[in-house]
Amino acid sequence: MSPTPRAAAALGAIALLTIVFGPPVAALLAAALAGALIADARAARRPPRAQRRVPAIVARGVPATLAVEPAPDDGRRMRIRQARPAAEVEISPQESDVGTLHSELVARRRGRFELAPATLRARGPLGLATCDHVAGEAQELLVYPDLPAARRLALAVRTGSFRESGHRSRGPLGLGTDFESIRDYLPDDDIRQVNWPATVRMGRPMSNQYRVEQDRDVICMIDCGRLMAAPLMNATRLDLAIDAATAVGLVADELGDRCGTIAFDTVVHRRLAPRRRGGDALVRAVFDLQPAPVDSDYELAFATVASAKRALVIVFTDLIEEVAARSLIEAVPVLARRHEVVVAGVLDPDLDAAVGARPEHVLDVYRAAAALDVLAARERAAARVRGAGARVLETPPAGLARAAVAAYLSAKARARL
Repeated sequence: MSPTPRAAAALGAIALLTIVFGPPVAALLAAALAGALIADARAARRPPRAQRRVPAIVARGVPATLAVEPAPDDGRRMRIRQARPAAEVEISPQESDVGTLHSELVARRRGRFELAPATLRARGPLGLATCDHVAGEAQELLVYPDLPAARRLALAVRTGSFRESGHRSRGPLGLGTDFESIRDYLPDDDIRQVNWPATVRMGRPMSNQYRVEQDRDVICMIDCGRLMAAPLMNATRLDLAIDAATAVGLVADELGDRCGTIAFDTVVHRRLAPRRRGGDALVRAVFDLQPAPVDSDYELAFATVASAKRALVIVFTDLIEEVAARSLIEAVPVLARRHEVVVAGVLDPDLDAAVGARPEHVLDVYRAAAALDVLAARERAAARVRGAGARVLETPPAGLARAAVAAYLSAKARARL
């Protein structure tokens, strides 16, 4: 319980009245003030009934609604505050003095966070005293990868509207080379499916029907070592890698393939064998992974899938250091002998900006020279990875998920799985 500035102002006024009316009157007024303060404090101490609404699961970078609402029959004035569970979770606004709190919650990192109870500061009816209360209990907040973006990619593949490098994919009907039958043309068919000889013969548009190749294996290998901790666009490289792996998993669900994952650094932290409808299981397995300050052991991780059924193996890692990439280069042949291997990573826009910016000071020249050295080292590492038998995929941060899905569709269309 705490007195308010109004109580302090009333006490100051009584002190001034002492000069005019004398101590007896001031003593009576002080006693009345003390009684009013006690009564107000008792009213403020009555626990309020309040409800907090917030999703238990949110997607990284996607706004969610947080609301704290006291019971409508509680007539007291209240100030409500919701503490942030971590610096990576933004809540705006955090406070409200209008009786309810309606905020937007945005999590910039994946993982598990504890959302503390909301604090309600109730004020007595006379405004002389306040008392702090908590609403509800602490709640675990799970931050998943960017699922809405992954679902949009899966929907684009399902409807045949997925585009990469300006070309429209043919959707599931074009994935595979096994001809099945000829049928009547449908409005949403790709023009490339039209069978022109059959159209001329039948006198109406006819389309080729292809058998969708299913039951192929896709394995997303996620590097959780020190290189994946680098920040990019309000995220880490690991955040972007898990977003991309999520998109690949959901697209595999759409196409009837099996998807699994392996997350590793010096040890294998998570291992999920390829399975049908494995996209959701992949998300639950990797959403709380965090990068560790260690160099990853690619040979150990690759050995876990080297002898498995042939699959498309997408390794999400970073090639920015030649020294760190050396162990990757030495381990790639372990996979490439049996699997189709794609090594996927993101480019650093700061390096491109340093090279492309017009220098204004001497330090800008040195900065550009250092960036050129890093980019050249990265290209040498990528060339060596290609020479070891893997395809290298490097994109801007925002395009990694789309590029990984495109690589998966391309390998499927070329029957490389």
